[in-house]
Amino acid sequence: MMISQNTTARCAKCNGTFWIITETGVARRCDCWEKERQNRTLKFASIPEKYKAATFQNFDIGVYANKGVAEKIKKMCEMYAEEFEPGNKGLYIHSQTKGSGKTRIAATICNKLIEKKVLVKFATSSSILEEIKKTWQKTSEYAESVLIDKLIMVDVLVIDDFGTEKPKDWINDKFYYIINERYINSKTTIYTSNYKLSELDYDDRITNRLKEVCYQIPFLEESIREKQATNNIEEFKTLYLNGNKGDWR
Repeated sequence: MMISQNTTARCAKCNGTFWIITETGVARRCDCWEKERQNRTLKFASIPEKYKAATFQNFDIGVYANKGVAEKIKKMCEMYAEEFEPGNKGLYIHSQTKGSGKTRIAATICNKLIEKKVLVKFATSSSILEEIKKTWQKTSEYAESVLIDKLIMVDVLVIDDFGTEKPKDWINDKFYYIINERYINSKTTIYTSNYKLSELDYDDRITNRLKEVCYQIPFLEESIREKQATNNIEEFKTLYLNGNKGDWR
């Protein structure tokens, strides 16, 4: 099926068809095809807007007190992304501290994999469950099986904030099915979580598979958000109080 471009952004060379007929009568892809493919890949990946420009180059280890550990984690994750091959083991990135940068490093890995033309899907565990519940409605545009198939067959699936949802039998069963199908199909899954594997409220069917197919990475127990909040106060004083850093309410 031919994919049409938005009429307001049609390529002048191919008029939105993505094909050009050469002087010899041979059809070839227009130069705009690769850009359109990348745009559709990025849209499918669903990287949060905040992290779409996240790279290893702009990953600032200077915001951490323990810069040595931060540097090691950054280098390991960068090497993982650089050397990634389909079917490789996934990652389980965990830290009890909220706002430590787990999501940021996972998104950075995703962006690098997308550069390598790896098909990636990024989603929070809660959004996956919400999308599944939406398919139960009569007005749903697609069936639950279609949604789950997409999650199962994508090359790399990132499940952010895994384990934050309240444990229910149906939630356990849905995640087990997704995780097990990816397990038997040798698909790579990357998780971020506030819990160690041993602390998850899922049954052993899930945690045992994660132990087998994931490298566990203990992330830093530092809240970058708390530091940013403090910096925001100082920045506000500097910008709007003429540098007066006395008592302030």
